[in-house]
Amino acid sequence: MKLIETDLPGCVIVEPRVFGDDRGFFYESFNLEGFATHGLTPSFVQGNVSSSRRGVLRGLHYQWPKPQGKFVTVLQGEVWDVAVDIRRGSPTFGRWTGVTLNAENKRHLWIPEGFAHGFVVTSEAALFSYLCTATYDPAADAAIRWDDPSLAIDWPVSDPSLSGKDAAAPYLGDIALERLPEFT
Repeated sequence: MKLIETDLPGCVIVEPRVFGDDRGFFYESFNLEGFATHGLTPSFVQGNVSSSRRGVLRGLHYQWPKPQGKFVTVLQGEVWDVAVDIRRGSPTFGRWTGVTLNAENKRHLWIPEGFAHGFVVTSEAALFSYLCTATYDPAADAAIRWDDPSLAIDWPVSDPSLSGKDAAAPYLGDIALERLPEFT
């Protein structure tokens, strides 16, 4: 596997080695030893799959005080995937990185604890998979508004389909500092 650094330290794109022939393909989607050679040692405790249609935007989500690291990929279709550093005190606080994930490029994105995450579906539909380092905790569930002007995320849609929770999410600057992870 090949790990590609993003503009956000610790947030990496993972390109697996794909072996294919006329019968199909095979690739290793995760290898802890491969991650460990880059100083990453996540321990996954929950796996999730979501299905969404074109224009659905999910995010920007995070958990605090029980943060989740996420290892995400697309099994069918295509998404524009975004991670935002929301760790107070971080030199990259409020910065984001984005990557196209699709069934063809088979890329994954590792999003460490302390980052918000979101994606928008750019194909007709997408099947999205993610492994998490902490289980979902409704009491720790939090979100940031997808179109927060202070983040200036370059989303490939202007009028996405949102859940009620995502449409009502606060701007990053309106969130109390104690409700944000701390940079260590």
